[in-house]
Amino acid sequence: MYGRGVLRLITGRLELKPLSSQAAAALSENQEEASRILSATFPPEWPQPDLLGILALRPPSSPEAERFGVWVMIERDSGSVVGDIGFKGPPDDAGRIEMGYSVIPDRRRRGYAKEAARALIDWALSQPKVRVLVAGCQPDNVPSIRTLERVGFHRSGEADGEIRWCYGGYPGEV
Repeated sequence: MYGRGVLRLITGRLELKPLSSQAAAALSENQEEASRILSATFPPEWPQPDLLGILALRPPSSPEAERFGVWVMIERDSGSVVGDIGFKGPPDDAGRIEMGYSVIPDRRRRGYAKEAARALIDWALSQPKVRVLVAGCQPDNVPSIRTLERVGFHRSGEADGEIRWCYGGYPGEV
């Protein structure tokens, strides 16, 4: 769904928006400005340190490239950020794209990750170059394992201490 020229996805309880380069740059230095850019309030738990570390490694990008980066999960009722979800970059030559997500502690176990993942999977698979989504999670992260299973990912192996997951395509392709 597009609103005011900005890509956003609306689910039953969430609004998902790509994190613009401008908002990402403001997150570490001026959260009030980032909040204004995103039209959302930030709880004290967000952004989490892992997200800030990822953003510090990424150079500013075009709006086209932002679609394949971090998206913000905004709770529609409160207007507050409850987490983030997104991709580790655009699809590779085989059409693979890697997805990850995080929900702030006081909003976990409410189905937000599942709701956001379902919407972003549908969006990603509607993109011309995306054929397969992959994900990884720690073997002891039971909530993440359940979320991946519930949205239709299947285990495709293990690598670097993580369980690897696949959605679409064939497990042998990833």
